[in-house]
Amino acid sequence: QVQLQESGPGLMKPAQTLSLACTVSGASITSDPYYWSWIRQPPGKGLEWIGYIAYNGSTYYSPFLKSRTSISRDTTKNQFTLHLNSVTPEDTAVYYCARDANGGNAVDYWGKGTLVTVSA
Repeated sequence: QVQLQESGPGLMKPAQTLSLACTVSGASITSDPYYWSWIRQPPGKGLEWIGYIAYNGSTYYSPFLKSRTSISRDTTKNQFTLHLNSVTPEDTAVYYCARDANGGNAVDYWGKGTLVTVSA
């Protein structure tokens, strides 16, 4: 079975860079043809897609966030990492990593999520 686990800070100050890692087991982020994605959900709101890094290393980001977003990977650790620059309180959300089958709207495995609160 595929498992994904988010890790990173729960509290951030405005203007800092948020880095969240997703460690994957049961699948290879390089060899299996999937899109390794980040999705977030602000409190009381719906899901917002952030972006992905594909199995071939290509990246794609939400046009609403791309100026502040990058996703990298460490293939040795089978891990991919979200970097979100210049965070504000509006970035407060539960952040999920997920596997997507086609890079769009086909998530089949989710991490359990991690709450990130941005506050001065």
